[in-house]
Amino acid sequence: MSRLLNQVVLVTGASKGIGRALAVGCAREGADVIVNYHTDRTGALATAAEIGALGRRAVVLQADVGRVPQIRRMFARARRAFPRLDVLINNAGITGWTPIWDTTEEQWDRVVDTNLKGTFFCSLAAAQWMREKKVAGRIIHISTNCAQLGVKNLVAYASSKAGIHGLTKQLAVELAPWKIRVNTFAPGPVQVERNLADDPDYDRSWGSMVPLDRTATVDEMVGPAVFLASDDSSYMTGQTFFVDGGWTAQGKIPAANMDQAARRNR
Repeated sequence: MSRLLNQVVLVTGASKGIGRALAVGCAREGADVIVNYHTDRTGALATAAEIGALGRRAVVLQADVGRVPQIRRMFARARRAFPRLDVLINNAGITGWTPIWDTTEEQWDRVVDTNLKGTFFCSLAAAQWMREKKVAGRIIHISTNCAQLGVKNLVAYASSKAGIHGLTKQLAVELAPWKIRVNTFAPGPVQVERNLADDPDYDRSWGSMVPLDRTATVDEMVGPAVFLASDDSSYMTGQTFFVDGGWTAQGKIPAANMDQAARRNR
C-alpha cells in the first residue's frame, strides 16, 4: 500500500544526498513532490526526473532557505502549483567545518541561518498553509547525532542542529491545536557526496566508530522519513530519534578525520 498516495511533500535541499533520496522515496509511496534546491539546479532536475519516472508530479523551486524572503517566494510559488501541502521535510543544511578558534561571525551566521533559522521559517510557512487548508500536516526535521554527542570542529553545525531538537518540541506544542505533527530524526554517518569528498575512505574511518560497523546509505533514511510522514506515526509529535547504527550509544569519533575535514574546508 502507498502510504503517501496523492499527498504533496516539500523537501528542502533535495538536489542530492539524503534530500534526493527522501524526495524520491516519498514519490515511491505515492506523493507528488516539491523539490527545493539552492545552487544545484542540475541535481534538482535529476531528482525531479526520477520522481516523474515513478508517475508522480515534481515541481522544482529554487530558494536559499537561510534567507527568509526567498523562503516566502518559494512557498508562494508552491501554492500556485498545488492546492495544499501535506508534508514538509526540512532537510537542507550545511556543515561549516572549522576549528573552534577560527570560527568567524560570518561562518557562524551562515550555518545557523541555513540550518536553524531556515528550518523555523520553512516550518512556519508550511504550518500557515496547512492551517488555512485545514490539513493535519506533518513537519519533519533532519538533524544529526553530532547534536547529541558534541563533535570536534563542528561547533556551529552541532549547535544549530541541537537548536532544531528544542524547536521540534516547541513547534509540536504550538501546532498541536491544528493537528500538525512535528518530529525530527537524526542520521549518523551517511555516505553522501560531501562526506565522501572530505574522506574517500569515509565508510571505513567512520564505520569503525559505529557499533553496526558501517556507515549508512541514503536509502536507509527513507524509512524513518516515510514513517513520520504517514499515519504510521499518527500519535507521535515533538520527538527526536537517532538513525545512527548505535553511534550515540557508543560515542566515539575519528579524531584525525575531523582535523583533516576542517583543513579541507577552510
